[in-house]
Amino acid sequence: MFRRLLALVPLVPDWTRTAWWGLRARRAPPVDVVQGAVFRDRPGGGGGRELLLSVRPDVRGWELPGGHPEPGETLERALAREVCEETGLRVDVVEPVGVYRRTGFLPHTATVYCCALRGGELAPGAEAARVAWWPVEGLPRTLLPWFDAPVADAVAHRPGDPPVSRVEHSGVGRILRSAAVDLRMRLSRPPSP
Repeated sequence: MFRRLLALVPLVPDWTRTAWWGLRARRAPPVDVVQGAVFRDRPGGGGGRELLLSVRPDVRGWELPGGHPEPGETLERALAREVCEETGLRVDVVEPVGVYRRTGFLPHTATVYCCALRGGELAPGAEAARVAWWPVEGLPRTLLPWFDAPVADAVAHRPGDPPVSRVEHSGVGRILRSAAVDLRMRLSRPPSP
């Protein structure tokens, strides 16, 4: 029990930093984010696909790997770099799945791409607390809520499909769902894919 309570100690600075960033970001122009849907065939020949997911060290919950482009960097180059930095895996960015313009708390525009695995060793980097392959039909219940639509769109995406365009609002309900996911992740033993 003490270990579980101890896991909550970093919650205060993590949530304070996220709240400050989210409230401050509402006054600034929205930022661009890139995220990758990296799939592989399930090992062992049993059929099915797996999706690569990561967990950040601040807001805990499973999400698609990705991040922010650096000045002068294309979205595709930024995504390949970010996936490698977070997961240790090298990918080729194939095509866009969708563009998600998010309003409300932490406004941003996320472009999600399908990516092809090129190589590397799966290992969390400095920007990820955990990384894992998850079966598409058994994704974790602790997926952060703003990844529901991008993950569903990526799973349904077929080569050559035009990218979807969605506007999503991050209001109180989504913030509370995210907080619940974060708490569950901090208080539970890590689930295995």
